[in-house]
Amino acid sequence: MATLRTLHSLRRLRGRAGRAADVPLRAASLGAGLLYPEHIPTSPLQKALLAAGSAGMALYNPYRHDMVAVLGETTGCHALKILRDQMRRDPEGAQILQERPRISLSTLDLDKLQSLPEGSLGREYLHFLDANRVSPDTRAPTRFVDDEELAYVIQRYREVHDMLHTLLGMPTNILGEIVVKWFEAVQTGLPMCILGALFGPIRLSAQSLQALVSELIPWAVQSGRRAPCVLNLYFERRWEQPLRALREELGIRDPPVQVGGLA
Repeated sequence: MATLRTLHSLRRLRGRAGRAADVPLRAASLGAGLLYPEHIPTSPLQKALLAAGSAGMALYNPYRHDMVAVLGETTGCHALKILRDQMRRDPEGAQILQERPRISLSTLDLDKLQSLPEGSLGREYLHFLDANRVSPDTRAPTRFVDDEELAYVIQRYREVHDMLHTLLGMPTNILGEIVVKWFEAVQTGLPMCILGALFGPIRLSAQSLQALVSELIPWAVQSGRRAPCVLNLYFERRWEQPLRALREELGIRDPPVQVGGLA
């Protein structure tokens, strides 16, 4: 797998350079009012300006992941508190909050994932990374959330995003991203996800828009409602679980349309 070799190379480079974002987000004495690595304290007015600017850029170019990240952080405080509370009430979610696992090239055992049986979550996740030529290290570190525990919650959401693609069987083309955003909007209530779900379709072709509205949105919404909070899944301890069994556990059925051929 060419992408697997590339991921190995990137991990070696990162291992030499080091990166603060790999460290679990914890409260610490970082000076200057900083609550966690990469934290940038901002006032309500500054957050409003950042939200407006990032929303415009994200709508103009949905692949500006940095702007999508800023929008999520500056508008998601209420939703993040609800998600945090859901995690606290769930045994698996509470363990995630306690241990603060991270998903990155420095924490993934790529060789182990490659050795897992076909159809397992870990093997299918690695296949997703390879087929779509993506890396888990493309997720931006949290910067504008003024609570270290909520900062971890949104970081965890970002780092399991590709896992949700794997669970839903969605590629990373625009249609696939919109379908995942509908699922995430139902699951998380994050304004960023809702905006992406509502305004993302303006870039779709007529054929893709018809498939989205008539079949994929109802499926994504139903899947999001049936599934328990996906942030309560300790994916790293489920690598060996068959993907089919995990989908059945969550109530996620096969997508009604093959999205790969649509754009």
